[in-house]
Amino acid sequence: MVISRYAESRKNIAGCVGGLAGLVLTFTGVAGPYWPVVVAGLYGAGALVAPPERPAPPAFPDPSAQLDEVRADFGRLREYLADVDLPPTATDRLTMLTELLAALLDPGWVTEILAQDPDAVHTLSRAVRQDVPEAVDVYARTRWWTRLTPGQVPPEQHLVRQLELLHAEAERLAQGLRETEARRQESHTRYLEDRSP
Repeated sequence: MVISRYAESRKNIAGCVGGLAGLVLTFTGVAGPYWPVVVAGLYGAGALVAPPERPAPPAFPDPSAQLDEVRADFGRLREYLADVDLPPTATDRLTMLTELLAALLDPGWVTEILAQDPDAVHTLSRAVRQDVPEAVDVYARTRWWTRLTPGQVPPEQHLVRQLELLHAEAERLAQGLRETEARRQESHTRYLEDRSP
């Protein structure tokens, strides 16, 4: 394993080039009777001069693979949300949010654009994996405590506000995608106009 790794290394390749140069010098008669020393010396010099090996960077999943994972997590999130009892106002807001998230995660040209924007993938991932489940879970736990201590701000009010903020964030993301496509269309129009006589 180590030997085969060295055989493919930059140092060995550079050393072999130096050794070949030594053989050329030998066949042309320049090296004379000291040709083994010349070949070995040029091999060593080539190996010393070669740039060091650098480790390969870690292979992280590309954004499209990350979107596939987020899409699968979104399916699990929807199953969770179907079992949670929410007040009608929060249910309406949650439905609007999940429909927008579903449209953004729908396989097709939208996800192709998303895959080119790691920040957008992160925003969707955070909404699906953290923000929405946490908002709903905190509401479910707080609702129980509110029954024991009446007179507090209703947890529904906080949940509705959180869902509104998450929906606004998802809308900004969708708006950014629309603007990207609009710029692309305008750019193509300019290209065609410049190309025409």
